[in-house]
Formats: sequence, structure tokens, C-alpha cells
Amino acid sequence: MKINKLFMMAAVLASGMTLASCGDAFLESLPTEQLADGGTATESSINSGLAATYQILLFDSYANNNYEAIPVIADVQSDDCYKGGGDAGDQLQLYNISLFQADALHTLPGSWNIYTSGFARANSVINACANIENKTDKVRQYNAEAHFLRAYYVYMLWKYFGSIPFFTEPLTPATNYMARQLSPDEVYAQIISDVNVACEDGVLPMYNNNGADAGRVNRAAALMLKARTVMYQKDSSKYQEVANDLATIINSGEYALMSDFESIWDNDGEFCRESIFESNQMGEGKTWASGWQGYGTNLPAFISPNDLKDATGTYNGGWGFCPARTSTYEMYADGDTRRDASVIDYRTVGAYGPRFQDTGYFFKKYTARNGYRKSSGDLDLNYCNNLRIFRYAETLLNYAELVLMEGVAEQQGVSAKECFNQVRRRAFGDNNHDIANPTAQEIKDEYHYEFVGEGHRYYDLVRWGDAAKVLTENDATHNSVRTWNDFNKYLPIPQSEIDRTAGTEYALKQNPGYK
Repeated sequence: MKINKLFMMAAVLASGMTLASCGDAFLESLPTEQLADGGTATESSINSGLAATYQILLFDSYANNNYEAIPVIADVQSDDCYKGGGDAGDQLQLYNISLFQADALHTLPGSWNIYTSGFARANSVINACANIENKTDKVRQYNAEAHFLRAYYVYMLWKYFGSIPFFTEPLTPATNYMARQLSPDEVYAQIISDVNVACEDGVLPMYNNNGADAGRVNRAAALMLKARTVMYQKDSSKYQEVANDLATIINSGEYALMSDFESIWDNDGEFCRESIFESNQMGEGKTWASGWQGYGTNLPAFISPNDLKDATGTYNGGWGFCPARTSTYEMYADGDTRRDASVIDYRTVGAYGPRFQDTGYFFKKYTARNGYRKSSGDLDLNYCNNLRIFRYAETLLNYAELVLMEGVAEQQGVSAKECFNQVRRRAFGDNNHDIANPTAQEIKDEYHYEFVGEGHRYYDLVRWGDAAKVLTENDATHNSVRTWNDFNKYLPIPQSEIDRTAGTEYALKQNPGYK
């Protein structure tokens, strides 16, 4: 794995780009001091390097010039949508991934590159924080943020690929810019070690979404990343610990469910009381020439119907990927407001050009809305919709799952049933739909209803052990005939990375089940 080009890219971004969106002072500041390993670090240079590290959050939808938005990768593997697009060969790697037939030539090379670059950038910040003489509270904050970002980027690589190279020091010519590949369990341990630094009480604020620091990591985000990682690993030895962490978020009183579910996905819903952590997109600056610049996201155009004619001017057309399944729309109970906020029947909006695997339904949360992009850059790459990475609803349902499904004792006086029913009350607008004693299946269903189109469903099915049963199907009508096997938990490592390390002591081994 040669990443010297990525180090160079990180240096360019740290010294010459801004991060801007929604008036956030931190993300608008132009880094003026390049943070370089071995140089003299200052608070300002560390903050500049940290800004470059945050920038990776903006690149997933056009990952190194590949269309690999986080919700897309998860949802095409789930039972909520199909791949769609022009035909089966349009973004063939996504079709293969959706059928669990990915191979080393049809996988996620863009995600491998951006997240590897992300944790390399985080390394630089962490090392600078360790070496600076005056370790102020601000430096400790930067260090915690960098540890969170390294944990998050490594988490994404781990979730996609399992066994990945890991390094904490700058790679050098002596190792040909390569590092040892860790097993999935070893990677998990590294993620937990890093995220624990960010979870330390008193270093990061529990909530920071109502000021100039909106978009920066807070302690709640770190606690949520830890919970999500532990639950995906099914590490029962840490269940009580993370349940207590979730109770800490709940009892902080800093977060609350928004009364209007649909409002979360509007521009005005960014950094709302329900938002724990989200990317900070701005609708400008991205170009087809480079997936390593700009601030916009392609996700809305990607998942919206082709050649839409909306007379109301509310929605823009897109590329027709990820048509939602009819069953996804129909699974909601009458009166559940999440249905029409999550899935839209575009046949009721206006004429459009049906494409491969069309159903008429598309995901609504990130759909292409008029007024959500600017004229700078290439339009379909430059929507300003923030990706909601952690929401308070997940905090409540994770806590309910750990207590009601996994048998963990309730923590800090927080009622698991109340947490579960809070989510339902918001969905229905009353308490008539409370469930007195939620079963495991009802908890799983609630996750499904709540997070449609957000990239949760596939990974929930995997961690619950339900993937083979739910995802194996013979849907010839929509060209989705597939069988899920245990090795499909991880995608194949890109062949380009295998080739670069071949014959060296750091040669990457392909994941089991793939050639």
C-alpha cells in the first residue's frame, strides 16, 4: 500500500484549501500554517492540520472520483433498495456489490484511498499534539478530535474491508510507504483505543452544535462511535460500559428528538438538537476533474429520478440510482410520519425517465431539492446536504437494544422502554402506539423504520445475524438474484492495493472468499 501521494495530497489540502459551510468559523478558516511531521507545531498549525483531517468527511460521495457515498454502499446491499442507474453495467461495481458478487476489480478503491488518507492526516495531528511543548486545553481538545477522526476513518475501512494496514507513525521509504496488515479483531482494538481518548470526560464538550464549533467532534459523537463499533463487533464484554455511555448522553439533557421528523432533512435541520455529528457540506467547489477538492456532495443527484419534470419546482432530477423497494414504502404502519419523510413516490410528483430496476419510489431524506446547490463547480456534485452521521434517535434505540435484547441492566436510572417509545411517539405524534414490552423483533423493526436511506439497515442485519435470511433472494423481476454468505461481511480489498504490495513483507492478503 503506497500512500506517499496521499500524504502529498493531505499537505496540499492543509496548506491551500478552506472548509466552509453554514457559517462555521472553524470550517471557514483558511489554513495558513502547514502541519508537517517533524516540524515545530503550534496551536494554529495543529488546527490547520485538523481542518485537513475533517475534509475527508466531504469526499465520500465522489471518493477519489468514484461514487461511493456511505448510504449508497450500505443501502444497495440491504433489502431497502436496488442499485438502479442506467443499466446493470452502469456503475457495475455497485451492482456486483448489491448482488454480493464483488471482486477485487469491482469493489471500493475510492473509499480505501480517502479513508487511508484520513487516518494518515489524523496521525500527523496526533503526533504534533504529542510533541508540542505547551499542552494547553486547546491542544488536548485537538488531540481528542484527531483521535476520534482516526477512529472513525479506520472504523469505515474496518467495516468495509476488515483486515487493513494500520500505522501511527509517518511511513517512510525504508518500508516503501507500506504498513503491516491487521486482522479485523486487531483493527477493532485500535478503534476502541483511539475512541477512548475522545471519550474522556472534560476534554470535549457534550454538545457544540449551536455555535461557531458546529461540525467539530463532541463527546457524544465519540461515545456513539464507541457504541456503534462495540455493537457491530458484538463485544458483549463492553455492553454495560457502552450502555452507561449512552445513558450519559441521554441524561445530559443536551439532545432531544425533533418533533417534526421530516424537518431534520431540510437545510434548517442541520445541526439541530437531534444531530450529534454530521458532515459539513457546502454546495460548491467540486469538479469532475478531482474527487479531492470542493465541499459539495453528489448523493442527492445520485439517488433522484432521471429527467424529472416537477412543475412545482420542489425537486431536481438526478441519475436514478437506488430506487427504493415497494416493500420499504409499504412496511410502515398507517400514521407513521417516517414513511413519507423517508420514501417518496415520484410518480405523484411528475414525469421522469424510468431506469434500471425502477419502482417509482426513491429515498427522500437526501433527495435532490431545488435551491440546495450553487452554480460554482459541476452542479450534480455540489449539493449542500450534510450527511447525518449520528442522530439522537440512534442513542435511544441502541440503549433500548442493549437493555431489552442483550440483557444489560439499566444505567443511571434511564428506562429502556421509555427510550424505545420516545422514538415511536415522535413517529406517530401521540402515545397511542407505545409498546409495553418490546420484543427483539419489534426493536429491530424500529431501527428499520427510523433509518431508511441512512445506510444503517445492511450493517444492522449483519450484526444481528439476520443477513443470510433476509438478503438472500430470487427477485428476477428486478434483476436481484443473490445469496449472502458469511464472507460477504467484508468486501474484497482493491486489486490495485494487492498488486502494489505483492512480493514485499507487507503484502496484503485478500479477504477470505474472494480471489
